[in-house]
Amino acid sequence: MHFLLTLLSSTLILISSLIITTRISHISCTLIDRRALRLLDTIFNTNSIKNCRLGMAQALGDTKGFIFACTQSSQEECISRLLFGSDKQYGAAALRVKRGNFLFLLNLETDLLYGVFRAATDGSFKIEPDAWKGKYPYQVKVYPVGDIIPLKDAKKLEAKLKVKRTDPLSISVTKKLLELYRPENIPIDEQFQYFLSEERAKQTTIREPKVWTFVSPVRENKDESVEEVPQLQATTLWDFPRQSYGKTSKGDNKYPGVTPAGLIWNLVWRYTEPGDLVVDPMCGSGTTLDICKEERRECICYDISPVRPDIIQNDARYIPLPDNHVDLVFVDSPYGDNIRYNEHPDDIGKISSETERFYDELEKVINECHRILKPGKVLGWLIGDQWVKKQFTPVGFNLYQRLCKKFETVDIICIVRRGQSSHTGVWFNRALRFNFYLRGFKYLFIMRKPSVNKTVTKNRNVNWTFYEREKKPSP
Repeated sequence: MHFLLTLLSSTLILISSLIITTRISHISCTLIDRRALRLLDTIFNTNSIKNCRLGMAQALGDTKGFIFACTQSSQEECISRLLFGSDKQYGAAALRVKRGNFLFLLNLETDLLYGVFRAATDGSFKIEPDAWKGKYPYQVKVYPVGDIIPLKDAKKLEAKLKVKRTDPLSISVTKKLLELYRPENIPIDEQFQYFLSEERAKQTTIREPKVWTFVSPVRENKDESVEEVPQLQATTLWDFPRQSYGKTSKGDNKYPGVTPAGLIWNLVWRYTEPGDLVVDPMCGSGTTLDICKEERRECICYDISPVRPDIIQNDARYIPLPDNHVDLVFVDSPYGDNIRYNEHPDDIGKISSETERFYDELEKVINECHRILKPGKVLGWLIGDQWVKKQFTPVGFNLYQRLCKKFETVDIICIVRRGQSSHTGVWFNRALRFNFYLRGFKYLFIMRKPSVNKTVTKNRNVNWTFYEREKKPSP
């Protein structure tokens, strides 16, 4: 008993000598050195000690960073408003900012990286709608920690740290950037605690540009996970090597004919804003639902045979929503009777695409999608062709003709097919031996419901720019 009391007394003395007090996000926290926590945990092994140790580890390290961009014309407004903003290209990253994250501002024209800032709010949509005349609606309020210091050669620094502005910065990269802004009077082993302090600068002072150099080598932490954010596609060929992305699964990659999550993510970010309503009338395993939850869109998902409780049982030929109500509809429909999705007798996937009835039933879905969409809003429809027993059926072209009865064409995208059961060495060999082709892509038809009172322009006059080809020198 005497031994235990002596050990406890010694432990308390050790703790009192190792306490560091800091403030994080308006909450007073006490950081206890890991040695003391290990000793206490050994003695008591209680949940409270474990929770305290977890809180300490989070305070010391679980703080991500983000880089926002500006130009000479927009930088002044960023600093004066203490507001960073982004357009749709980087909007998904901006919405992932959490209060207290470290932020940096890159001037693309002067090649200077300004820091250090912290997020005063979570990333949101149109915090100040009039800022930058509405050009950068994905915004976060910020405050500087100490003086604002610009670092020279920012693009070289980004390349050195392998930074992508579409993704959050990893914890190790964030710490490495903080190292470059550390005041000279702060020891390097205390820099993170210094920047974690909640003391806001009393006035916004921008110092002279500084040349950066790392005190310690830059090492890649291969064990550290970085949140993955997809990128908007720029061409009409989309290829997604994996069905899902990020830390959480989107849908079920074992579900028959599951949709690539990156495809839906691109449609959601190109054609909707946060708070808009997305509907998927044939949602399968719920990929659309999972993406919309993460990207702050409202979503209603239906399926004739739901596999999850948050999917509503319904036939896509009769969607129970009002007219002109929805901002985006996505459909990944059957393209014949080649896949057994479920046992429901009314499933369109039980009808052969070699029959006219198949397209008649899909046209009923087209009409419902047109009815519920707001004028000017978009429908995305994913479908593939069929080749079976030496006969090709242009399912995509046949469906497209039906779509054009109601919609205007925005564009047609080719989606590379991956994970197909026929994409094996045996089937590749058969395709070469017997002179046929395996299906390598699907169509994504992006269609728009015509706007009310839209003026139709005929015989447009397009002023093309012609570029001369480089002439080869004469021999």
